Amino acid sequence: MCAVTEAEQHAGRPSGSPLDRARSLGSRLLRSAWDPTPGSLRRWALASVVANVGIAVTGAAVRLTGSGLGCPTWPRCTPGSFVPAAHPEHSPVKMAIEFGNRLLAFVVLAVAVGCVVAVLRMVPRRRGLVRIAMIQPVGVAVQAVWGGLVVRTLLNPVTVSVHFLLSIGMIAAAFALYARSGEGDAPPRRLVHRDIRTLGFVLTAAMFVLLVVGVVVTGTGPHSGDEAASRFDLDIETVARVHADLVWVVLGMTFALLFALHVSDSPGRARRGALVLLGVELGQGVIGFVQYFLAVPALLVGMHVLGAGLVWVATLRVVFLMRSRGPVPAAAGDAVLGNPADAPRTPADPTEAADAADPPNPVRPLGV
Repeated sequence: MCAVTEAEQHAGRPSGSPLDRARSLGSRLLRSAWDPTPGSLRRWALASVVANVGIAVTGAAVRLTGSGLGCPTWPRCTPGSFVPAAHPEHSPVKMAIEFGNRLLAFVVLAVAVGCVVAVLRMVPRRRGLVRIAMIQPVGVAVQAVWGGLVVRTLLNPVTVSVHFLLSIGMIAAAFALYARSGEGDAPPRRLVHRDIRTLGFVLTAAMFVLLVVGVVVTGTGPHSGDEAASRFDLDIETVARVHADLVWVVLGMTFALLFALHVSDSPGRARRGALVLLGVELGQGVIGFVQYFLAVPALLVGMHVLGAGLVWVATLRVVFLMRSRGPVPAAAGDAVLGNPADAPRTPADPTEAADAADPPNPVRPLGV
């Protein structure tokens, strides 16, 4: 019988130790930012979207577990220490939760830096993308400083609300980078009737107002983050009903947008994007109503915060799908995730293949 070599024994298994694999992954990530392609840049931008939505959810988890002041000082966690240290007035678990959320900010910052490096190293360099990418690290710094203000004001609902709305702005900037990295730099041209595109802008504004009212509801209700935290001096029933009324307004506008896109024979991607938005809104609405009638359990509140981020992303996506800036510059490489209305290409996913069967849709200047 032939002896089995060690190489044969390990054939088909991942080579190297976990540390080696981690180093390999880190090397690939660095290479994807230092020597970027349009595809790798877009993946960095998508990672930024995910990171910003994620830290908004983990920030809500800090509040929902009553750990908002687990680290009672800033920038230190406890007096005299940047890391959690034994403190008679604070639970070690709550300190760990709050400190863990602070550490996640460095993950968001790392992704933001990766986006900046990628757009600066992209050939040809695209100034529009550079400006958008720079928002990411600046935003992380602003969020960190504002987070210190949240702690120093003992979780005042105003500062907490602004903290979340800054995250909404960061998500918008990250998604703009994601969308713009998959298209060219030509003047924007609408792919739908101008009134439909206007409806999309109005829907986006209404969605932002809904988010603002949502944080007011959160700042009025329970789950303040700590017993020492104050609340808005408002009637919770009243603000909850205002929020619910705005939900119906947004749902109606979304249905109107979806209907208009279908009857006007708009591009398939725009129609599907509006349908996805409506589905996410309906799911978010169900969670909101259930949490209200169950006296806002913490788990459902956390799911509602995640839903808010997903609804915001879905809304922005629809707006970007209703216009075009042409294909990615040819000199940037062949791995392009451009708009199917700009140039023929192999669909990147099965949903795009259906667009090939759509009748050609005229591309109109935005001013027409």
